[in-house]
Amino acid sequence: MSTRKARRTVVTGIGVVAPNGTTTESFWKRTQEGTSVLDHVTREGCEHLPLRVAGEIRGFDPVDLIEERYLVQTDRFTHFAMAAADLALDDARIGRADYEGDPFAVGVVTAAGSGGGEFGQRELQRLWGQGSNYVGPYQSIAWFYAASTGQISIRGGFKGPCAVVASDEAGGLDALAHAARSIRGGADAVVVGAAEAPLAPYSVVCQLGYEDLSVCEDPERAYRPFTSDACGFVPAEGGAMLVVEEEAAANRRGARIRAELAGYSATFTGASRWEESREGLARAISGALREAGCAPEEIDVVFADALGVPSADRAEALAIADALGVHGKRVPVTAPKTGIGRAYCGAPVLDAAAAVLAMEFGLIPPTPNVVDVCHELDVVTGRARPAELRTALVLSRGLMGSNAAIVLRRPTAIHA
Repeated sequence: MSTRKARRTVVTGIGVVAPNGTTTESFWKRTQEGTSVLDHVTREGCEHLPLRVAGEIRGFDPVDLIEERYLVQTDRFTHFAMAAADLALDDARIGRADYEGDPFAVGVVTAAGSGGGEFGQRELQRLWGQGSNYVGPYQSIAWFYAASTGQISIRGGFKGPCAVVASDEAGGLDALAHAARSIRGGADAVVVGAAEAPLAPYSVVCQLGYEDLSVCEDPERAYRPFTSDACGFVPAEGGAMLVVEEEAAANRRGARIRAELAGYSATFTGASRWEESREGLARAISGALREAGCAPEEIDVVFADALGVPSADRAEALAIADALGVHGKRVPVTAPKTGIGRAYCGAPVLDAAAAVLAMEFGLIPPTPNVVDVCHELDVVTGRARPAELRTALVLSRGLMGSNAAIVLRRPTAIHA
C-alpha cells in the first residue's frame, strides 16, 4: 500500500478514434451532445449478413496518419491504435526529448478482443484463391493480438514494460490497471488503451454466435440498454489510447494532469451468466472503491457497462445498488456507447476518456436512444447534465464473464 501511494498513476494524455469522432475534441463534442451515429453496416462483404447496424468509423484514412512501412504490416485495428496513440502523446506533450535519456522508462499496454481479422481474411483469400506465393510475410504478425503494442512501441522507440491483454470487453480496464502496476513498478509513463476493428466479414461471422448481439434493423432501436426494448448490443470499431504517468514524473516535466487512476478491481463470473454477474460486478466495484479509498457516496457519476440484454441490465442495476447502497439509486448513470456501439476492449477505454472529459467540463453526457428506463437507476437521457464531478466510476463486463471497475478522480491541483 505504501508503494502504491508513493507512485500514483495520473492521466496526462487522451487520444480517441471513434465512430463519432476521430479526434478527442470531435468525440467529446458529439458525446456531450448525445449524437447517435449508429447506422446500417456498409462494409464490403457484410451486406448479406444478419448484423444490420453497427458503429462504423467512416472517413478514416490511415495513409494520412501512418508511415507506409507500418501500414503494409498492420491491420485496421492497429491503424486505429497508432492514430489514437499519436493523439494521446501530442495531448500529453510528451516527445522523444522527454525520454530519449531513458527509453526504458516508457511502456506500452494494449488490450485486444478480436485481433486483425480484416488483414487475416485478405491474406487467406489470397492463399485459397491465388496460392501461397501471394500471401505476404506480415500475415504472421498483423492479425496477432499483440500487434498494436508492438507497433506502437517500435514506432515510438518505447523500450519500457510492454504487454497485451487478450480478453473481452473488460480487458480495456484491465489494460489500464496493468499500466498502473507498471507505474508502481518503476516506469515513468505508459501508453495504454485499446482499439478494435470487428466489422470485416470474417469478424462479423464470428460474432454471429453471440446470443446477445442485436440484429435489429432500426439504428434508433438496435441498442437500448435499461429499457423494455432492450434487444442486445451493437458492435463498433475504434477505441482510445491514454498516456498515464507517475505523478511526480509528470509534475517534473510540467505536464497537465487530467485525472488520477485511483482504484481498480476485477472478478470473473462465467460466460453469459448475467444473473451471476451481479455479485461479481458488485465485488469489483467495492474493490475499486477500497483501493481508491473512496466511500460510495463520493461517486459522482457511473459510466455503465450497459449491455442491452434485459437480464444483464438488471444484474448491473442491482450490482450498483449492492455496492453503492442507497447512493446507487440516486447517482447519475450514463452510457454514451449507446450512440456509437460497443467497441469490445475499446469500449471501456472510450468510457474512461469520456469520464475524464466529463470531470473537466462538469458535464455528464447523455445516453443516446434511451428514453424509458425500467430499472431503479438515474440514467441521464436526452441532454447532458451539468454537475460538479470529482470522482467517476467506470464499469465493464465481457461476454466471456469478466467484470471490472475503475475509479477516476479529478486532480486537486491542475498543472499547466
